Amino acid sequence: MRALAGLLTAAGLTGRGGADFPTGAKVALAADHGADLIVNACDGELDARKDGWVVAHHLAEMLAGARAVTRGTVRVAARRGSATLAHLHRAGVATVSVPGRYVASEESALVSLVHGGSARPVMRFEPIAAGARDGRGRRLRPTLVLNAETVWRISQIADRGARWFRSFGSRVEPGPRLVALVDGVAEPGVYEAEAGMSTAELLALGGGPTGVPGALWFGGLAGGFVPAAEPALRWSRVGLARFGTQPGSGVVRVVDDRSDPWPIVLGALAYAAGESSGQCGPCMFGVPALRDGLLSVLVDPAPARITALTRRIEGLPGRGACRYPDGVAGFLDSALRSFPIGGRP
Repeated sequence: MRALAGLLTAAGLTGRGGADFPTGAKVALAADHGADLIVNACDGELDARKDGWVVAHHLAEMLAGARAVTRGTVRVAARRGSATLAHLHRAGVATVSVPGRYVASEESALVSLVHGGSARPVMRFEPIAAGARDGRGRRLRPTLVLNAETVWRISQIADRGARWFRSFGSRVEPGPRLVALVDGVAEPGVYEAEAGMSTAELLALGGGPTGVPGALWFGGLAGGFVPAAEPALRWSRVGLARFGTQPGSGVVRVVDDRSDPWPIVLGALAYAAGESSGQCGPCMFGVPALRDGLLSVLVDPAPARITALTRRIEGLPGRGACRYPDGVAGFLDSALRSFPIGGRP
């Protein structure tokens, strides 16, 4: 396992679920503690679909990557009632059936579920791969959680080497990575991409845009918006950070130049408001307050209402058991910076 961790570090593989944490470091920690493995194939982000694509098209390679990571128990987590879970059952794979809520597929929520608890994020002060404690103080068995694409990439690196992996992407963000073009292109779907691609190159994977792109929405609720015509725009963590967002789970949605973006934003916030696990105040009350605040501003964009909404956004980050409220607050902040409301620039 240590040799594999070194190979992954040399390759520069980072998590493909959105966090982008160095995979070699996680595998090394898991090896030190004899951790089990959960492969997260839940597609938990809004509009996400690449986990299911990996299971449908590269299951054998993904499982080979999982076996390379641990000698312990391997389970694959997927949403209840999903085609992904059904595919895994037909293949005889050990699974974790996960509720449909957004936060239920968060790393610590999956580990809690496997240990007989609820699928809710756990406050922890040490890595779960080293054996953290849950909210009741119970010691949890060391468990590593890796995204489905990440585990597939581990198999590829083990077979083809670090040099092959680094032949894609950039020096700081190497390797192939999947992108899900969900709409606004001729052929929506999951495609092989790499960091550093331009807007035109990215949309060309799906046959090109079907209209005139006004903005691109990257990363679902954990991401944000960037003007499509921005000449410096590159699909990478470094490139999108310049605009206050990130690739996240690899979801890309085109906002047409002729459409009103606010129904899209409000719809996403309405979805977000219903996805709380009912555990923390910022999630239970803070996220719905963002939805209500935006609706109020859209009805009457008075300066006082905009100021109140801005304060709500600023008050959410860093206050929950997981980063769900942080992501939703950042998403709305990005929308407010990208699109005018009632003539306000």
